[in-house]
Amino acid sequence: MTDTGSSPEPDVASFTYALDDRSLGFVLDEELYPLEAIYGACYLFVDRAWVFLDRPADRRVQVRLRLKSDGADQDLHALAGEFCNEVLNQVLRSKISESTKTIREYYMARAFFGDDTRASIDALLAELDAEELDDDPLEIEVPWDTGAAT
Repeated sequence: MTDTGSSPEPDVASFTYALDDRSLGFVLDEELYPLEAIYGACYLFVDRAWVFLDRPADRRVQVRLRLKSDGADQDLHALAGEFCNEVLNQVLRSKISESTKTIREYYMARAFFGDDTRASIDALLAELDAEELDDDPLEIEVPWDTGAAT
């Protein structure tokens, strides 16, 4: 049995997919859904379904999800909706990642190569070297031997 699922309301944009006995398939356009977002969404479904990817045309990715357990058509419709939402989630994550890339690179460079930490360590070492501890060869200060008369 092959069924085509889509949105029940005619004025709402639809997400069209094909249903089989235990699987569903759809074709995604890479102009709308980058390949990294498709991979990210597919990865989150590998625990519930076998995921098959194919390229039927240039800039198009066919995704086929086959349930690992027995399920009804309702489960497949729900799976299609969840996958659609997850692909959109992955697209947003990708866009946020790209827009904050420069800031992340700056913070990483600052953490690894910043000179503030090194400068404070050098200042502390210089301060220790500048202290006068020549009186005691073991550098142990004895409080009763400070030269004060009692």
